[in-house]
Formats: sequence, C-alpha cells, structure tokens
Amino acid sequence: MSVLKQVGTVILDCADPAALAAFYRKATGWEITYSDDDLVYLGDGSGPQLGFQRIEGYEAPAWPSPAKQAHLDFGVADMEAAADELVKLGAERPESQPGDGQWIVLIDPAGHPFCIAS
Repeated sequence: MSVLKQVGTVILDCADPAALAAFYRKATGWEITYSDDDLVYLGDGSGPQLGFQRIEGYEAPAWPSPAKQAHLDFGVADMEAAADELVKLGAERPESQPGDGQWIVLIDPAGHPFCIAS
C-alpha cells in the first residue's frame, strides 16, 4: 500500500520568495496560487505546484558540487532557444555542463540549479 499518493508542492528555499516566484512565473506561465511575505506558490491547476519559502540567512547551493542536492527538470521544445530566453529572464548558464548535450544546466536567480531538456 502506498502512503504517499502525489506530489503537491516542491518548495525551494530562498531569501526573496516574491522575486524567485516572479522568475518562475515568467518562465512557466503559471499563476500565483498563494502568497504572503514568506511563501509564494505557483501552479497551473493541473499538477504539482512550485513554492518559494523565505529562509533567513539563505545560502545558495554551489554548482558544481559533490554535495547531494535536488534540482528541477523541465521539458522544452528547443533547448537553446529556451536557455536563451531563461537567461534573459535572469537565469545563469554555468560553464559546467554534464550530459554531453542531452540537457542544459541553468541556475535560477536564487542560485538553485535546474535543467532543461527536449
């Protein structure tokens, strides 16, 4: 028997939830489903949401790093076009790009790595 039935929200720690939510809102087209000074949720009504939670003294993860960390993967139609657009929205494209071109690693404005793939 499964106890966990579905993922409701993936929450990213950050220093400024509104700013990070604005980046992902522009990137995904999702709408704000909840917001207060310390937490913002985004969703499209059809699946898991993304949440952004204020953490005092937040320190961004390092990339690349031998430490284990979670990251988001997004599907896109055209990786290079999507990467260019995401960089315009505020993401960074680090030099370290594993995967032999199967995906592109980007860093969001709060320092979280995420990947895009076709």
